[in-house]
Amino acid sequence: MTELEQITAETLEETFAFLDDWEERYRFIIELGRKLSPLPDEHKIEVNRIQGCQSNVWVTVRLDSGGDGSILLAADSEAHIVKGLAAMVVALLHKRTAREVVDADIRGLFDRLDLHQHLSPTRSNGLHGLVTQIKTRAAELLVG
Repeated sequence: MTELEQITAETLEETFAFLDDWEERYRFIIELGRKLSPLPDEHKIEVNRIQGCQSNVWVTVRLDSGGDGSILLAADSEAHIVKGLAAMVVALLHKRTAREVVDADIRGLFDRLDLHQHLSPTRSNGLHGLVTQIKTRAAELLVG
């Protein structure tokens, strides 16, 4: 199990509560991004790019071929903080079923972490776009 796979909503909330200020929280988010495996260049294509973010962000969503119905996520960004935010989303949704991904309350978690209050509007929009794209693709896997 990778370090990112050990991240849960509860561990994020505990870590954010433990860290004293937003400078430390940003460092934590950036460190999470460093743990995210780079996305191969052949996946950095327009269909995988998140719209509305000020920096390039890509995400891939595919069904695990293992037959357990789980979804495999990969994401990457050129910006450190954005890559960290993507790592948070991947950690929370990777290897979940399509139904679990669609039903996950990621926005509620980010509200509890007060993320939207401490991100620029374009980063906040990009984060919302990332979650929306993942949920949309998961919903397509449910029906397809």
